[in-house]
Amino acid sequence: MGSEAKIPETMAAETEGPETTTDYTRPDSRGAGRGVPQERAVPEALAGLRLDQALARMFPEHSRSRLAAWLQDGHIVVDSCPAKPAHKVWGGEKVAVLAAPGAGDGSDLPEDIALTVVHEDEGVLVIDKPAGLVVHPGSGNRQGTLLNALLHHSPRLQDVPRAGIVHRLDKDTSGLLVVAKTLTAQTDLVRQLQARSVKREYLAVVHGLIERDGAVDAPVGRDPANRVRMAVVDDGKAARTRYRVLERFTAPRATLVECSLDTGRTHQIRVHMQSIGHSLWGDPVYRAGSGGRKGPSFARQALHAARLGFNHPDSGERMAFESPVPADMRELLVALRALT
Repeated sequence: MGSEAKIPETMAAETEGPETTTDYTRPDSRGAGRGVPQERAVPEALAGLRLDQALARMFPEHSRSRLAAWLQDGHIVVDSCPAKPAHKVWGGEKVAVLAAPGAGDGSDLPEDIALTVVHEDEGVLVIDKPAGLVVHPGSGNRQGTLLNALLHHSPRLQDVPRAGIVHRLDKDTSGLLVVAKTLTAQTDLVRQLQARSVKREYLAVVHGLIERDGAVDAPVGRDPANRVRMAVVDDGKAARTRYRVLERFTAPRATLVECSLDTGRTHQIRVHMQSIGHSLWGDPVYRAGSGGRKGPSFARQALHAARLGFNHPDSGERMAFESPVPADMRELLVALRALT
């Protein structure tokens, strides 16, 4: 018999309604919206620096890549004149950010799609994403996404690249995502993701019995045999997933695990668990080694982003959120327990 995991009551309650790290602070290349103009004087302490170096110190709320793109596109002027990155400053000049590329050129339209909002303030939104909802529009998939829903929920997100999205979940992965509502918040959250101060914990049901807690430390990149998949490859990006056993089921053999990410690569948990012989229950892509195993059917990969923690971009306060186990995964667990 499997020992039933002690999942917090808030996670077991019914729901009512975060891969590779991308520089989401870069402007969207498809078009430009209008941001709030900013003007600052160059401090005397920065005299002699290149303009691009001075900008990074004068506007720390924006990433270097964002500032460089704005400068290149003529959105930043010095004393009302266009300037190049190598232009030297001497103190006292007026630097103005006149316009900032926003979420796009209007090709991504607001759509009235229901969202489960866990938290919202002036700086951030925390969303509990259902399985089946695509996060960001892609080729042949311009409508019905989380981005479209966000633009309807908060029209001001038109002025933030990618409508404030800073990390993603796969279409069929459910759970928590944080969205930035301002450029400053977006830059800060991306830096937190890079510094690994954003904590993400997932619940997953995998095939087979995992005997003890552990970690997978293996690079992830494109599968050379199938470019639409990811795989553990020597030339991939460094990736580390830690997992903790919560509950084991003996008939069929399965394990409920909690996975936490030290990195955020595309399909990281799915690829890492498959690489150690424990593919996710129901995963239609990463299922090698699990074919023919009997047990309850499941219409998606059994993966849920259950907990999310980060420092608020404006106040610095540590924020922590928890998402209930979705109904389909609860039903899967009940079925596995009944068979054990």
